[in-house]
Order: sequence, then C-alpha cells, then structure tokens
Amino acid sequence: MESTRQQKISRLIQQDLSDIFVKEMKPVLGNSLITVTTVRITSDLSLARIYVSIFPIGGVTVDQVMAAIRANTSDLRRRLGLREGKQLRIIPSLEFYIDDTLDYKAHIEELLKQ
Repeated sequence: MESTRQQKISRLIQQDLSDIFVKEMKPVLGNSLITVTTVRITSDLSLARIYVSIFPIGGVTVDQVMAAIRANTSDLRRRLGLREGKQLRIIPSLEFYIDDTLDYKAHIEELLKQ
C-alpha cells in the first residue's frame, strides 16, 4: 500500500513527465504519441517506475521509441528536476517500462468472445 506522500509524488511525476514528452522531447522522440499511464515510486522515494503507452507515428516502432526514451533517461531526469526542484529534495531515478494493459485487455476480450 502506497503512502499519501508516494501517491502525491507519483501524480506529480506523471503530470510533469507527460508535459515534458509533449512539449520538450519532440526533437528526440519524433511525432510518436507517448502517454504516461502509471508511476509507481518506492517507499524510500529513490526510484520511480514509469509505465508508458506508445503510439508510434511516422514509420518508427515502439521498440525504437522506447530505446530513445531509455537513452535519454538522464536528460528526462534533469528536466524533471528543473520542474520539481522546489517540491522534492531528491529527484528519484527513473525506470521506463511499456504499459501493455490495453493489449492484454483486448486479448482477454477476444478470448471471451470465442
């Protein structure tokens, strides 16, 4: 069970990273639509696991976009620190994962129809 502090920080990181992906990372990530679906933060607030949903546009694949995100993790953490520096003492390390819950849900619905 997450504490209230963890939940607040998770929401803050989710909102700020979504904004960073939309406004600041277009040159690096291209026109792909990236949605931050969930942020889970550890109890010591040192690590944030970020789940993203990627809709690739322009001939790139999900794996290529995810590789670009992981290659720019330090830059994303720096940008996040510039936004949240007044609210957080330490900016957590970031780990990115692909959120495949929509694919899983579609697969389950397909199985139920059969």
